[in-house]
Amino acid sequence: MNAGQSGRPDEEPAEGADTRSGEATGRVTADYEPHPRRWKALSVCLTVGFMALLDVSIVNVALPSIEKGLGASESALSWIVSGYALTFGLVLVPAGRLGDAFGRRTAFLVGLVFFTVASAACGLAQGAAWLVIARLSQGMAGGLLNPQISGMIQQLFRGAERGKAFGLLGMTIGVSTAVGPLAGGLLIQAFGADEGWRWVFFVNLPIGAGAFLLALWLVPPACAEKVSEGRTSLDPVGIALLGAGVLAVLLPLVEAQQWKGQGKWLLAAGGVVLLVVFTFWERHYTRKGREPLVDLSLFNRRSYTLGTVLALLYFAGFTTLFFIFTLYLQQGLGYVALQAGLTLTPFALGSALSAGLGGRIVTRVGRPLVAMGLVLVFLGLCGALLTVRWVPEGHVGWVLAAPLLVAGVGSGLVISPNQTLTLHEVPVARGGTAGGMLQTGQRIGSAAGIASVGAVFFAHVAETHDWSGALQAALLTALAFVLGALVVAVADVYTSRRVRS
Repeated sequence: MNAGQSGRPDEEPAEGADTRSGEATGRVTADYEPHPRRWKALSVCLTVGFMALLDVSIVNVALPSIEKGLGASESALSWIVSGYALTFGLVLVPAGRLGDAFGRRTAFLVGLVFFTVASAACGLAQGAAWLVIARLSQGMAGGLLNPQISGMIQQLFRGAERGKAFGLLGMTIGVSTAVGPLAGGLLIQAFGADEGWRWVFFVNLPIGAGAFLLALWLVPPACAEKVSEGRTSLDPVGIALLGAGVLAVLLPLVEAQQWKGQGKWLLAAGGVVLLVVFTFWERHYTRKGREPLVDLSLFNRRSYTLGTVLALLYFAGFTTLFFIFTLYLQQGLGYVALQAGLTLTPFALGSALSAGLGGRIVTRVGRPLVAMGLVLVFLGLCGALLTVRWVPEGHVGWVLAAPLLVAGVGSGLVISPNQTLTLHEVPVARGGTAGGMLQTGQRIGSAAGIASVGAVFFAHVAETHDWSGALQAALLTALAFVLGALVVAVADVYTSRRVRS
């Protein structure tokens, strides 16, 4: 029985699962020799992953500083935030394929250099257009880096160690997103409102340079080799169809507040059509005996399909929290960037505390652990909703600490265990592509969540000028996404038990 059926990756694989070398199930087999530097290599990968994902959220609190320093328009500010997420999501799957085909170490190093140079260009920007272009480039580099990290975890670890490694990766994802506002606030506080935003990007330079040297030394040469033979075609038609489809779906979502009218959603519908055409093309390409961009048989594994859907729904509710809380605290309550960041810090602390634990026990508990985490997130957000509703505005920032801590603990039990369960049965040769698809779902979920939750938030503010009421309405929308993810997790647990019985 596979992990998707049982919810536990330590049980027997389903009929038809690939178990020839233990790659599909992540088990320790006789031909597996753990590399002595695997944990040191992981620490370098996680440092780089933290840096790339931090830039998703750290810029939010720097927007007033950027507006003041560069005279950026509202449209430019939107592209500085959303453009990064857009290009990040666009290149994830092709980047995973590049790593699978030509070596993840090489793709990782190229992406790291690209990201560091783009960060320098952001910090040196002399105008809004310059900064937007640099951010688009930085997002592409981040999208190139991240699939290599999950792919190298697949390649370097087996068994319970893989769960621990993915637990650390999940902790990195959760903490980097949550700590971004605090890090941005500290930098702006230290370097001033006029030029402090530049150090939001310059801080990446010493990290990137140091990580590059450490990666040359610590990442094993085996990660520089392609992970399967005969993969000579990059499926350019598949890349074009997937890229155009994801772009058409994401663009109206990330520009939902700037593009007025309903016509923009026709572009999203066209993107869905392109993605359907992409699936037909991939099947056709496979029947011709070629290596497709995405092995659609991955979605025959229930663990992978349900995990990807769950991640999409959860990130739609999870990522948007920092967006709406930052707006509420800074624009509604008049907090400075540092105060807003400190208010959100308990979520980051809770996530850090629980993610490592989740990675260690997920192989024993399985999908029920994810469901438990989603319940905690739901309860924590309900507590935040009641706090904003009933606590006087002068004390909201302090009282929010408790419910955000609970939600953070729950988030740590969702992200890393779900990543472990989702990629558990994926063969090593498909690790980069599968990780890229999973993260593409997360980016689409994030964009959809920010678009829908943000639309509710801004509509309420425009109509009533009540920031507290706007946050409450937005939190209810975010709770709906979290509840959807919980339904997926509970349905998986329930179905698994029926199958076992």
